[in-house]
Amino acid sequence: MFEIKPIAATSSLRALAYDALKEAITNMDIYGQREEVRLDERKLSLNLGVSRTPVREALTVLEQEGFIRFEARRGVFVVRKTKREIVSMIEAWAALESMAARLACERATDEQLRCLRERFPEFYEGRPSDHLDEYSDANMRFHQKIISLGQSDVIEDLTSNLLIHVRGIRNTALRQGDRAANSIKEHVAIIKALEDRNADLSERLVREHGLGLAQHVEKYGDYLD
Repeated sequence: MFEIKPIAATSSLRALAYDALKEAITNMDIYGQREEVRLDERKLSLNLGVSRTPVREALTVLEQEGFIRFEARRGVFVVRKTKREIVSMIEAWAALESMAARLACERATDEQLRCLRERFPEFYEGRPSDHLDEYSDANMRFHQKIISLGQSDVIEDLTSNLLIHVRGIRNTALRQGDRAANSIKEHVAIIKALEDRNADLSERLVREHGLGLAQHVEKYGDYLD
């Protein structure tokens, strides 16, 4: 579902409109539905509480970044990637996140690493099928946490625009085959490696976890094309 929050009027309405729209697109489940997601410029303006000009300017920036596309006589649509594009994006994410995991072993504090178990109880309590929605949310927060623990602004910037598509695919993948059960085991192993500050193992486990998702999409992702 596409949900958007009103913004307060300031001198930088375009920037605020951009932030609000990007957050809404990032948080929606793009790949959990087969129909295209169309954005109505007039409704966006009303929901945000601003004129159509900053909305149009924000949409232009989002188009340049590859989040949306304009179609003549049809409107504005949220971009859905093909299976090949998604696999390539996951491979890039896996490379970046695995390096972040290595850096986390060197840069994160003992408390930050120790708190991973407490921050993600979903990985240790019951089966993922019993609370799939909660686990799906925790799953993405976990990967974002690894990125942040690496304390590399460049890696965070590079992964930010991949997030919208990787997040949507992860949420869908967890409901296919045995991906959720396998994912939990892999997350637990990653946390243990990070706690031990085993940089080589942490990097390898995170990379293999990401590439496992890419293989999963190759197997189950025909609906993307």
